[in-house]
Amino acid sequence: MSRIVQLSEAVSIGLHSMVVIARSKELINVNKISALTGASRNHLAKIMQRLVKANFLFSNRGPSGGFLLKRKPEDITIMSIYEAIEGPIEQSGCPMDQKVCPFDKCLMGGIVKKAEDELINYFKKQTLKDFI
Repeated sequence: MSRIVQLSEAVSIGLHSMVVIARSKELINVNKISALTGASRNHLAKIMQRLVKANFLFSNRGPSGGFLLKRKPEDITIMSIYEAIEGPIEQSGCPMDQKVCPFDKCLMGGIVKKAEDELINYFKKQTLKDFI
């Protein structure tokens, strides 16, 4: 089955993991995050490295190690997490990636651009605090 809007698995794991960490009162390790999110431990560990590198998380190694937020939840937007994992969003407005439409009127009626704008605005407005 196809989907019109789909986030990458990495973004989904990153967003869900950041909410789990934001809700935690103490260090939380990859094993526990993996169990709570259903994500592969190895894939999760790679995503956590990106989020640590992007300065969202503190990371402590070892048996009593884990992750804590480095910033306040209200200072971390969904967009900033998304871009830390996938890079900047590139808006095309055209599902066919055409620079110039061969028709007088877009077959999609501009709905793709509107949907992109709506999703980007939502990602920019929502913070981790909204999900705690």
